[in-house]
Amino acid sequence: MQYKLSQNDTPQQVQIQLPSSKSISNRLLMLNALSYSPYEIKNLSDSDDTKAMLGVLNSNSNKFDVGAAGTSMRFLTAFLSKIVGEWILTGSERMKQRPIKTLVDALNQLGAKIEYVEKEGYPPLRIFGSNLEGGDLELPGNVSSQYISALLMIAPTIENGLRLTLTGDIISRPYLEMTLALMKDFGVTSYWKGHVITVPEGKYEAKVVTAESDWSAASYWYEIAALNPGMEINLKGLKKISLQGDSKVKSIFEALGVKTKFSQKGTILSHSGKVNAKFRYNFINEPDLAQTVAVTCCLLNVPFHFTGLQTLKIKETDRITALINELKKMGYELSGNQTDDLSWDGKRCDYSETEPIVINTYKDHRMAMAFAPAAYKFSNIVIDDPMVITKSYPHYWEDVAKAGIECNTVDEG
Repeated sequence: MQYKLSQNDTPQQVQIQLPSSKSISNRLLMLNALSYSPYEIKNLSDSDDTKAMLGVLNSNSNKFDVGAAGTSMRFLTAFLSKIVGEWILTGSERMKQRPIKTLVDALNQLGAKIEYVEKEGYPPLRIFGSNLEGGDLELPGNVSSQYISALLMIAPTIENGLRLTLTGDIISRPYLEMTLALMKDFGVTSYWKGHVITVPEGKYEAKVVTAESDWSAASYWYEIAALNPGMEINLKGLKKISLQGDSKVKSIFEALGVKTKFSQKGTILSHSGKVNAKFRYNFINEPDLAQTVAVTCCLLNVPFHFTGLQTLKIKETDRITALINELKKMGYELSGNQTDDLSWDGKRCDYSETEPIVINTYKDHRMAMAFAPAAYKFSNIVIDDPMVITKSYPHYWEDVAKAGIECNTVDEG
């Protein structure tokens, strides 16, 4: 399926109820399970990732398919390794290409028994759940934060707890801080000094908890605000003091003309009229914002240089390559080292002003949502496989319609 996007009359005011954070929701589901909580989580995400996690936790089977849900794959690998039984954990074809060896090796060091069903180092996995023994463990600090969070969450439930040393540069630090803060809500104290995180053996306490709304989802509204100087956007459900690293979006977008005001009515976005001539940023702590900011900079004709993108290669798709490919279709010629940086010097290339510009989403929800606001600048934008947005923001298309972007299904017959 494809959506052709077109701009209708753009309203001056828009009010949006943002979805719940899937990052927080999936961590809360793990902690709820580890604390044997009888309580339901309030404001739980209705994203595909969270539904996948719920499906496993509520299943009577020993074979689980989490689809494209990366957090579910990583968190459940650790969780099931300590639940007595034999488990098969698999996912989508893309998931089978996303490495998991670092996490599996770490768990096996703690006494787990995990085997690869197909390709060495990748899902699907056969997990023989058993009693784990903690102690000292060492991991590179630049691996996916989901590996580290998976280990941290089970740490108090294993014998002797865990003393985890992170070597080298530590990336996505806010996600680790989020995990530890949520663990504290469930009664587990941890200690992070330098490169060492210590989680003593202990017991989680069941609590009534509520998931925050999603700052990552808010980023697309910052993009829309940057592209529409006359629009005021009221985002509901965000916390000014947030556990989410992506709440940094409010300061990032100041350079692109968006100011943020917090009030009892919600989080109000409006245009300041001040846009930087160039933009530089290290996304080491907020990699999920890179696509949104890259597309925004191009649409505003703001040359940029991004660094700290090393985890983008192993996301739902290779996001660096995807950005280069799809922005080129709109006439923006980006470059990068294909490892951890991406830049645009303002150079334009030929593109079609009349034929449809079909944006491939690569089964990546953030590609669809980051590119949709291009409809304000281009009248011929088509989004391929638009329903990938259900991974994190199921009501995205209904919401952007409120901001004047009309979505019509393309007849591909």
